[in-house]
Amino acid sequence: MSIMQILMIVVPSTLLWAAPLIFTALGGVFSERSGVVNIGLEGLMVIGAFSAVVFNLTFVDTFGNATPWIALLVAMAAGAVFSILHAVASITFRADHTVSGVAINLLATGLTLFLIKLIYGKGETDIIKKGFSKVDIPILKDIPVIGKIFFQNTYWTSFVAIIVAIIAWYIVFKTPFGLRLRSVGEHPMAADTMGVNVTKMRYLGVIISGALGGIGGGVYAESISSNFSHATISGQGFMALAAMIFGKWHPLGAMGAAIFFGFAQSISIIGSSLPFLKTIPDVYLLIAPYVLTILALTGFIGRAEAPKADGVHYIKGSR
Repeated sequence: MSIMQILMIVVPSTLLWAAPLIFTALGGVFSERSGVVNIGLEGLMVIGAFSAVVFNLTFVDTFGNATPWIALLVAMAAGAVFSILHAVASITFRADHTVSGVAINLLATGLTLFLIKLIYGKGETDIIKKGFSKVDIPILKDIPVIGKIFFQNTYWTSFVAIIVAIIAWYIVFKTPFGLRLRSVGEHPMAADTMGVNVTKMRYLGVIISGALGGIGGGVYAESISSNFSHATISGQGFMALAAMIFGKWHPLGAMGAAIFFGFAQSISIIGSSLPFLKTIPDVYLLIAPYVLTILALTGFIGRAEAPKADGVHYIKGSR
């Protein structure tokens, strides 16, 4: 197997697995840049995956080929609405952000499993008929060398995720909204004295986080798992959280880290078909993404500085 053939297998697979992580990690960036710790990303992905699959199964005959994309919008809305619970608990009632995030994770898993059994009478949904499948990107696929590696047998969602990451970077660092968002995460009292509504900006940060986390879950369900069960989202939200920290709360850094974790996940699936990994037992390939997540966090979390007011409650008029 030549290097070109290996790259033609590894790169599209990496981008496929990275896409849900990119969306969700970007959501984490918006939340934590506003000063709200959000370890509920796993739960938001669960809600997104559940919503996307149920909508897809229900309306596939109505919307046809457009169903997966519309299902992503539904997942986005569901994630945004569900994240309001975290916002109310951590911002309005000033609950511990970590505890609230854990509650979101537990509630999402329990609620979706209950609804799946209620709707379908079993522990998982049926397989969706219309999901995201491999495509060849017109024109770009004909570019010498690069076209075959990046734009053949690939997925639209991967490129949408990268575009969204670039848009997120522009919003966070190049717009007045982004400046206000970062200011309430760094020094909310100073932002308040300048007329910035701290509570409103933090709510918006968390809701955007929920919307992107919902999309991440929807992308995973419609492009990788093709159904929903208790094991559909199994650690991807925590990987996205790790990617956000690894990327130092920067949208492009989070994207790069998500691609790295996507590579680790893809290797656990396609590793047995690659010559240099064929002799490694499958169990080691399967645990590789989680080991790399731990190593990344232990190796870099000490050097990555979160926004100064991340996780700090703000009470107007207090110091």
